[in-house]
Amino acid sequence: MKEKNNERFAAMFQFAMLMLNIAAVVMISGFVYYTTQQIRYRYVARNFLDSVETIPHDPGGTFLRCILLMGLMVFSFILRRILEKKESPFVIATLFFDVIITVVLIFQLDFNYNGMILLVFANVIYYVKEQKMKLSLVALAILGYLVADYDFLALRLNLYNVRDYIQYYSATQQQYFLSIYNIMISMNIIMFIIYCIYVINTQRNTIEEVNMLYHELQTANEQLQEYANMSERMAQTRERNRLAREIHDTLGHTLTGIAAGLDACMTMIDISPDQTRKQLELLSKVSREGLKDVRRSVNELSPDSLERLRLDVAIRKMITDMSQVSGAQIYFDTDGTKLKFDEDEENAIYRVIQESVTNAVRHGNATEIWITLKKVDGEIRLVIKDNGIGCKEIKSGFGTKHIQERIEMLRGTVKFNGNNGFTVTAVIPIRWGEMYD
Repeated sequence: MKEKNNERFAAMFQFAMLMLNIAAVVMISGFVYYTTQQIRYRYVARNFLDSVETIPHDPGGTFLRCILLMGLMVFSFILRRILEKKESPFVIATLFFDVIITVVLIFQLDFNYNGMILLVFANVIYYVKEQKMKLSLVALAILGYLVADYDFLALRLNLYNVRDYIQYYSATQQQYFLSIYNIMISMNIIMFIIYCIYVINTQRNTIEEVNMLYHELQTANEQLQEYANMSERMAQTRERNRLAREIHDTLGHTLTGIAAGLDACMTMIDISPDQTRKQLELLSKVSREGLKDVRRSVNELSPDSLERLRLDVAIRKMITDMSQVSGAQIYFDTDGTKLKFDEDEENAIYRVIQESVTNAVRHGNATEIWITLKKVDGEIRLVIKDNGIGCKEIKSGFGTKHIQERIEMLRGTVKFNGNNGFTVTAVIPIRWGEMYD
């Protein structure tokens, strides 16, 4: 009788965890889909996209697929209960089926929720009788939970964050949504701990192993917190570095052009006052545009020209302005109009060209600069070469360091050559490889 009560209690606990995970998965995928629809209806997609790094490819499809997968989990649970009463060996097959569904669900949600791992291992632990194997599975569950953590994987993978969608709402609504989100995660962990303690204590009745499990879970929780803190610190560092790069690129480009233009004015002022006046008017215009660009860099961290113009057109405008104020001849050869770029790719390419041109004029005293941007064997090849003084020993300065960081963020490579002028050669893998019709 006691054994039957234990089995009934375990089944009820498994079902409760299943219902909690269904609620979590459906609410998260449904929330992202609903918020996406609200953003579209209110025509604020542009502002939202500027505030996030990644968005899901198909929120509506993800929502439907999550509902279908959770339906399959319910079917597997019912089938396992039926087969268990008949002592069928196919019970193990249903457990493997749960593992596959869980992996697919976690990828569908971009690792924003990984509680399904604990549910699957809770079921596996119940059906495994050997005690050492049981403890090994608990440890494996903890490891899988840690590895599938969003904050840990987001350091390496391009994942969307459900918290970005929560921030779309008002401060009060954000508190409610974050509370619900965190409560579901915490409840799932708590239920898993209680369930594991119950199963192990029921089948073995040893306090020592229960305490061991508790300490392992406590350590796992501390590690999760450590990963979260580390992720937050790294995110802050990346944002500070990005802001520094943006302001440096904007100020450096603008001030270099103004300095070169003022030198030209000093040379012409006695010879041609009218021409000097025109040059000063142009410098005034460039300085005002530079001030706007600096303000934009602080507020939006994206080149204003790229928001209004296509990439190749924005580059041509930038080098035309630089040519006018510095007197350098800049040539631009590209087939980039045939290629599609994501926003981060356009921003990086634009800034690398801007920084290279600025360095060529300011440090290399270049009078001619050649820029080539073309697709070669499935990659973007960007070459900026000048006829300046060059340098025998290339030192890692602020500008070259930022060029390298921008290219590496796109998983590309960059080389510098100071012989016979200065040459910057960057190779960037094409992310999608799509072409405009």
